[in-house]
Amino acid sequence: MPTPSIDLSNKNILVTGGAGFGVGGGICEAIAAFGGNLFINDIREDALQEAVEKYPGSVAVPGDISQASEVERMFREINEQYGVVHNLVNSAGIGITKPMYEVEEHEYDRLFGVNVRAMWLMSKAFVRQLLPTKTEGAIVNVSSVHAKAASAQYVVYAGTKGAVEGLTRAMAVELGRFNIRCNAIGPGYVHAEQNYDLLKNLADDPHQWVDTYKNEYQSIPRLIEARDCGNVAAFLLSDLSRAVTGQVMYVDQGLTSMLFTRGFSEKE
Repeated sequence: MPTPSIDLSNKNILVTGGAGFGVGGGICEAIAAFGGNLFINDIREDALQEAVEKYPGSVAVPGDISQASEVERMFREINEQYGVVHNLVNSAGIGITKPMYEVEEHEYDRLFGVNVRAMWLMSKAFVRQLLPTKTEGAIVNVSSVHAKAASAQYVVYAGTKGAVEGLTRAMAVELGRFNIRCNAIGPGYVHAEQNYDLLKNLADDPHQWVDTYKNEYQSIPRLIEARDCGNVAAFLLSDLSRAVTGQVMYVDQGLTSMLFTRGFSEKE
């Protein structure tokens, strides 16, 4: 008996926020590796062009997914040129690191606009183009460990990811009768060399921060890479997960299962 493997061939898969080195990029890498027809959305056109050059045969889908008219245009153009979109990955998102009492209203609105409203707009348009042909489909939303465990200065961001998980479960229930599955992944800290510059706003010594996170706050002391997230997303898009819906799979090396840091609880 052949060993089952992830096979995304003959599936048109649209990934939002797919350009760059983060989770979306790792998801695009996995989809391409497992044979999917890759459609990459991003608002950053330069990064988007680099992404489609990296994956021969992939299609650039520029657009601002926080705008309903842009979302409708994107799906209309894909449907007209390539047919139905079988799978959707909502990976576009933004963050903010600030005490909740210092967050401005426009910052709050922007976070929820991109992380929640845009996800809903994309999912809505995705489902609407599936229903007339009764095509099965799958949605994977990108949540975060911040939806399950709390951290100071991430209050508003955590609120958006909690909303993502609530929508994921509810959509799974509502869309199941159409054979449309909906799941989410919840990444922990996903490492890339480019992160060290970004972490300067969070820590005096970014390298030490990364080492401490890896060795103390994960049960498996190994850094998570974007492709790790991509592999889990690809599984959830594939037929191997046809009985899985309404679930959140945390890609966090055990972080959200830990009560204490490894140094506190382990004895050599």
